[in-house]
Amino acid sequence: MNEEKRICIGRFSGAYGVKGLGRLQSFTQEPASIFHYSPLTDEAGERIFTLTNEGQGDGFFVVAVKGFSTREEVESLNGIRLYIARANLPEPEDENTYYFADLIGLDVRTPKGLSIGIIENVYDFGAGTILEIKPEQGAGFMLPFKDAYVPEVDLEQRFVTIIIPRGWLAEEKQPVGDPS
Repeated sequence: MNEEKRICIGRFSGAYGVKGLGRLQSFTQEPASIFHYSPLTDEAGERIFTLTNEGQGDGFFVVAVKGFSTREEVESLNGIRLYIARANLPEPEDENTYYFADLIGLDVRTPKGLSIGIIENVYDFGAGTILEIKPEQGAGFMLPFKDAYVPEVDLEQRFVTIIIPRGWLAEEKQPVGDPS
């Protein structure tokens, strides 16, 4: 498996019609920009996909996939997520914009600088971004990625500062050195 940091930018979502075309959901800020990135790979980085935009539906693109010419072949791609190497993406336009992949693995600290764990994952289910934090001890927890809870992100030094509101976690899970 290729260990290069990759970012998921789309997903196959089934066949479209009977002529070997597929549906593609784009996760990029400007949906059509997915066609400007290459190579697009599967999660393992082992399969490379070449796409041609053949049209658009309601919330998806209709695509031809090189090497897949029948409905059944394209249907076999259903659910496969498409990734791009992080190095091939432009840098964020401002210092308060981040790729999720850049946050994963950052050290998590209290306002007093005490290390309490790492960011294990980042989620956005539509209501806002959530950080999954894996502490050095105890059970993991989730925290909204908002200024009130994450006042500092330092990508160069590879850490974030978090503030956990009183009562957010059970007392036995409250990190040592938490200001609340």
